[in-house]
Amino acid sequence: MIMQNLENKETEIHIPNIGVEEQRIISLNRFIFLSVISFGLYPIWWMFEAWRFFMQKDKLNIMPAARAIFAVFFIYPLFNRIQNYAKAQGYTPTFSSVFMCIGFIACSLLVQLPDPYWLISIGSFLFLIPAFQALNHAKQHTQGLKLIHMQKFSIPQWILVALGAIFWLLILAALFI
Repeated sequence: MIMQNLENKETEIHIPNIGVEEQRIISLNRFIFLSVISFGLYPIWWMFEAWRFFMQKDKLNIMPAARAIFAVFFIYPLFNRIQNYAKAQGYTPTFSSVFMCIGFIACSLLVQLPDPYWLISIGSFLFLIPAFQALNHAKQHTQGLKLIHMQKFSIPQWILVALGAIFWLLILAALFI
């Protein structure tokens, strides 16, 4: 019976990603483009997806949407979780979670600046890039994880691009008129 229990535990260990949905991987260039065109809203979606991945993978009892919306409180634990997961998957570059957290929050707060200086706040996504790259690497090197490498924009991404382009045109027109 003990052997059977040991065998069952080994079976459970070999299937660590059961219950994890297919993961969509986008390129860094697409992440940057979507972040800029959406005025920094796409990174909130990315954080939601990252928290949802960890909720499924680690069987956490969390609300990914709340953690993404209140990123100011949860960005540091997300950076640490991503870095630990990436390191376990053989990712050697490291980043300072504290520096990235402070930079992201400080840059996000620049939205309070007057026109047109508030546009600087869109650059807050730059502080997510190391975590974005680490998470993508870790997912790609995790056995048993189903991945979809997004080569084209999805329909929601096209809608985001269209709406973002309209808003960018309106804002640029307002700045120059």
